[in-house]
Amino acid sequence: MSPTDRGMMLGGLLLVSMCVRAAGMLDSRLDIHWELWKKTHEKKYQNEVEDLRRRELWEKNLQLITMHNLEASMGLHTYDLSMNHMGDLTPEEMVQFYTALSPPTDIQRAPSAFTGTSGADVPDTMDWREKGCVTSVKMQGACGSCWAFSAAGALEGQLAKTTGKLVDLSPQNLVDCSSKYGNHGCNGGFMHRAFQYVIDNQGIDSEASYPYTGKQSQLCRYNPAYRAANCSTYSFLPYGDEGTLKEALATIGPISVAIDATRPTFPFYRSGVFDDPGCTQNVNHGVLAVGYGTLNGQDYWLVKNSWGVKFGDQGYVRMARNKNDQCGIALYGCYPIM
Repeated sequence: MSPTDRGMMLGGLLLVSMCVRAAGMLDSRLDIHWELWKKTHEKKYQNEVEDLRRRELWEKNLQLITMHNLEASMGLHTYDLSMNHMGDLTPEEMVQFYTALSPPTDIQRAPSAFTGTSGADVPDTMDWREKGCVTSVKMQGACGSCWAFSAAGALEGQLAKTTGKLVDLSPQNLVDCSSKYGNHGCNGGFMHRAFQYVIDNQGIDSEASYPYTGKQSQLCRYNPAYRAANCSTYSFLPYGDEGTLKEALATIGPISVAIDATRPTFPFYRSGVFDDPGCTQNVNHGVLAVGYGTLNGQDYWLVKNSWGVKFGDQGYVRMARNKNDQCGIALYGCYPIM
């Protein structure tokens, strides 16, 4: 037997040994559920080793979900979890693929219409979906373009509020064309940089004319003939003021915000009010605040995510409000002005 053949044989034996060892650590009672989950979310892996590795992660995440929900049933949590399309990922992969926000260090916070909590008479609840200012939930895929979806959502809200027309705008336009403003396509960006691009570009295309691909193109394909919206400027809300964020949401419309989405339970949120004291103010994910309210005595922000409708409550998450700016949601609130 040649050294090459011997090496191949040993490699094969090692592979078999790894598979057997990994398989022995799995719960055979979940075999059918694993296959059903893969079919539901159209998961396919390169080989058996990768399948087993993903199965281990899936079982670990399933255990996290099960234990959390058991504790929730005993009143220890204010929200439930459920398995979804991210169940075969590590926490690091979830952050890498689905967040990638780049918090700005050079914000010029010009004087805002909201200089602090003014005590203005605003409603106790607000949901801009009910007023026709929020488009359908999108799926960013394994591309760190959350910032583009948040920015597009804020622009959509202002367009609907000012014209009465609800139009899906193009996050792909922002991903492909705003790099010189400090955005990095699928590798992160920030909403105000997207707004500045739209201002200087004098427009953003519709989603229908510039559809989302989930990857950055080297070619900017913006076509002014398909321009669907524009804005004249943008403004940041005062830093970390939840009262002002509430007032802005009540009077302006959907607001782009940044949050810390690194908590292990966050990707599997299903219902209730996400309240995690371990959430930091190190923001890494751009989302869209579309309302607020109170559920079972707990104040919340209604947040539209860009992880598809299989995340959370049909793509939305209710995040704890009036809890010392939990998850940093009031740090970088900003909105375009048309």
